[in-house]
Amino acid sequence: MTLHRAALILLGFCACVSASADDRVAHGRPLSAVRHVLLISIDGFHALDLANFVRSHPDSALAQLSATGITYTQAFTARPSDSFPGLMAMVTGGSPRSTGIWNEGTYSRSLSPPGSDCKVVGTEVIWDASINQVKKALDGGGRIDPAKLPLDPSKGCVPVYPHSYIRVNTIFEVIHSAGMRTAWIDKHLSFEMVNGPSGSGVDDLFTPEISSITAPKSDVRAREAYDDIKVQAILNEIGGKDHSGSASVGVPAIFGMSFQAVSQAQRIMDNGGYTDSSGSPGSIMLDALRHTDDSIGQMVSALKARRLINSTVIIVTAKHAQAPMDRSKRHLIDKTVIPNMIRQAGGLVADTYQDGTLASIWLTDPNQAGKVAEILSQPVNQSAAGIQQILWGESLKLMCNDPSQDERVPDIVIVPVVGYIYNDDALSAHGGFSSEDTNVGLLVSNPGLSRTTVKTPVETTQIAPTILTALGIDPNRLQAVRMEQTRVLPKL
Repeated sequence: MTLHRAALILLGFCACVSASADDRVAHGRPLSAVRHVLLISIDGFHALDLANFVRSHPDSALAQLSATGITYTQAFTARPSDSFPGLMAMVTGGSPRSTGIWNEGTYSRSLSPPGSDCKVVGTEVIWDASINQVKKALDGGGRIDPAKLPLDPSKGCVPVYPHSYIRVNTIFEVIHSAGMRTAWIDKHLSFEMVNGPSGSGVDDLFTPEISSITAPKSDVRAREAYDDIKVQAILNEIGGKDHSGSASVGVPAIFGMSFQAVSQAQRIMDNGGYTDSSGSPGSIMLDALRHTDDSIGQMVSALKARRLINSTVIIVTAKHAQAPMDRSKRHLIDKTVIPNMIRQAGGLVADTYQDGTLASIWLTDPNQAGKVAEILSQPVNQSAAGIQQILWGESLKLMCNDPSQDERVPDIVIVPVVGYIYNDDALSAHGGFSSEDTNVGLLVSNPGLSRTTVKTPVETTQIAPTILTALGIDPNRLQAVRMEQTRVLPKL
């Protein structure tokens, strides 16, 4: 199917109720255009979670959306399956190959540490609450602190903001440049990365800091209350206000948010996660799923009340999934194990970023990658570190950019056995390459669609060109779409 034909079909959703000026129907004819896209990420949400919840809750908001939507059962997020590459995939149409966003934490051989005056080159780059003016304040202190940012020696030692770290443009930039309003809501100030290289793609950005939650990690209700803050902001935007509800600005063409309660419920050791290997949610997990579903129901009700539902495409997916689902497979690996092994090769570690279900290694001498891989592949070391696969050299270049040409790519990537978790005390984690970690829920809904299930494998990178096509914008305006030849989701 050509992109032009996909656009015509997607822009031809049928209207089912009488409508306002925004949701117009002329004598039963199809809508002239989709005018809004609501993008929702339920972080940690597996395709299996969506299927199980819709089956067990036939009256739920997700079940109702599924009844007028396309469910992609084999949707896979970007690898690594972390929040940053996951979200950037959805909003650029590209994987880390084009976005340059490998993980929340990476190492740069060309940037300098914060406060170094660029006298040192080579630094870890972490996009989390640590760059906030105030780390644990809900508003992050009101801004990102430039003194906490890496520095770029090639540009006069200027601070590198998240939006200037991404290499390609975003849907927010493209939609904004088309004269439409844009909005996004997420969990760290560093998610201003969605602005894209221009730094101005999002008209209304709201990033309440999740690290401001002082309740124990086992308190999912605190995460639900945090999600409620963002849900209210979405309801304000559906009402034609800005996220605070203080100014009348019109309903955004593209807007959305990420939910955190489900991801946290999956991670709780006591009564969290699943009760079996089939993905049956435990009591804490079920509560988080129901609360999230209720929140989505509020959004749908608000869209209906404003007569916007027919002109709005709702996309429900996830930046990442989480592994293991079967708690009996969980094994923790101390963060010192792998670096200690590599020291046998003579202190070659520049940085080892161990994020849940993946270990990324940058070496002081990349030419020694083969030597280090040989040490790691020794049976005793593989067993001790739970190593399933070691990617380096040609095996790494088959799926990623060549690390000798792209400093964002590690010299060595360690993929653990499913269930092995690096540097995390949770029941489950994300960041890896496994199916459990990457197979996310994906549902595209509008009253003009009929219930459809697509089992053909798709990627969340396809969400970005689908959104632009729905809004009548050429998806090839996205640089990553052109670079990776990303297609619109099938059946649209």
